[in-house]
Amino acid sequence: MLIASFINLGALSFKSMKNTFFFCLVLIFCHLTAITAQAQSSTNDPKAEAILEAVSKKYKSIVAFHASFLYTLESSGNTKESYAGDLTVKGAKYRLKMGGQEIINNGTTVWTYMKESNEVNITNHEPEEDELSPAKIFTVYKKGYKYVFTEELKEKGVVYEVVDLIPENRNNQIFKIRLFINKKDKSIKNLRVFEKSGNRSYYTITKFDPDDTIDEKPFVFDKTKYKGIEVIDLR
Repeated sequence: MLIASFINLGALSFKSMKNTFFFCLVLIFCHLTAITAQAQSSTNDPKAEAILEAVSKKYKSIVAFHASFLYTLESSGNTKESYAGDLTVKGAKYRLKMGGQEIINNGTTVWTYMKESNEVNITNHEPEEDELSPAKIFTVYKKGYKYVFTEELKEKGVVYEVVDLIPENRNNQIFKIRLFINKKDKSIKNLRVFEKSGNRSYYTITKFDPDDTIDEKPFVFDKTKYKGIEVIDLR
């Protein structure tokens, strides 16, 4: 289950954070090549296919980037929480900061830092079959979704093309993912996840900077920067 029915960010586990936030962020920022391949199915909207192909063309050469985003959760209980986050990606490596936690994955080792307890857990990177990462995002969407163009809308002088991704599996807790795509430059500005439980998750890109000069430093945890940190090595 990719999106939990409600997420307590104060006690967010590594796996739930990875499966929830990273799923949506990778969808936003990565190439979307596999999405457009599936969109060629006759069951999908040709206009949605054309839009996604244009988005893919824009992003397909980006292998490293920095991004900032705002995550907002509106729960079915009428509560609302918002958190800012940052993501750095280079190939299959990533560093995600959000909600008082930080996850660093260099492809072989994973560091999960929790600010509140000043603690870092170190584990080997042992990808599960259903784990999402920049390296696997190209195949994970080859099946399972259909795509529909819904509308064009204008906000603050910018025209957005709105495309819905609908899971073909009716047992999926998510019943719709909505993309807001800048019509002019084909960048994705906003993504919304709709759950059957009534929860709504919103991801807004506040900054996106492709950067081919990113070195390996962001993908290694430097414990010397955290005074008094407790290191728990689970390898």
